[in-house]
Formats: sequence, C-alpha cells, structure tokens
Amino acid sequence: MTSSDPTDLLTVAARWADPAGWPVPLCFDRSERWYARLHADAAYEVWALSWLPGQGTDLHDHGGSSGAFLVVAGVLVEETVSGGRLRPHRLAAGAGRRFGARHVHQVTNRCAEPAVSVHVYRPALRRMTRYHLDAGRVRVAEVAEAGVAW
Repeated sequence: MTSSDPTDLLTVAARWADPAGWPVPLCFDRSERWYARLHADAAYEVWALSWLPGQGTDLHDHGGSSGAFLVVAGVLVEETVSGGRLRPHRLAAGAGRRFGARHVHQVTNRCAEPAVSVHVYRPALRRMTRYHLDAGRVRVAEVAEAGVAW
C-alpha cells in the first residue's frame, strides 16, 4: 500500500512504523488515547498514537491538512460518512490510508487487543474540527486549535 515516492505520506508513515526508533517511548493510557509528535519539519509532521480497546476519536477533519495513517499493531476501524451514514473500514496491522485536505472520519479500536498507528500530516496540523452526524448531516461540534487542545 505504500509508494516508492519518498514524499508520499503513507511511505513516510512506514518509515516511522517501528516504535524502537521513536524519540519517545510508546505508552498506553487507560484514561485517554496516548499520542506524541515524533517529527516535524517544513514538509510534514509525524505522530504516534496508541489505542486501548474501546478508545477512539470523534468524527473530525484535519483543518485543511492532507495526511495518511498506518496501523503498525492491532486493528483499527476508520469510519467515513457516505449517504448520511458512517461506513466502517477495518484496517489491520500493515494497512494504511491516504486522505485529502477535506477528509472527515473517526477512528476506533473495537478489538480486544491494543493498537498502534502512525499519522503524517502536510502541512502540520494547526486545527481540527470535530463534527457530529445529525439526521444524516455532518454538523460542526467544535474547532480545536494546536497549542490549546493538543
């Protein structure tokens, strides 16, 4: 699923797939999803996330950033809105997803085992909008700003 293009964001995620090479130790937090920025430069930023069973995100976008994420351990379910409903996509270890600047999704660990993923954004995240699905329509719930919400 990765490309030979070194600037492809899923290829970048694959280069960061081994937690042994991270500048921070991998952690799991029972109270909330753990995340840490692994790298940032003018081209992109890289984040690691860990997901215990049942942990997930709200429906959200990436504030105009394009991106990709790669599941490096466990299984995650990404849900996107189509036809006024959430449509699930199961992503096992080794699977990833590229997305454009207008992508809206939620990601959850619905399995019994922990999961780990690497996320890459271009440009770096500055804001994220959280949404809720109301009678088949996506509605803004909150806008979160970098440096304040994360």
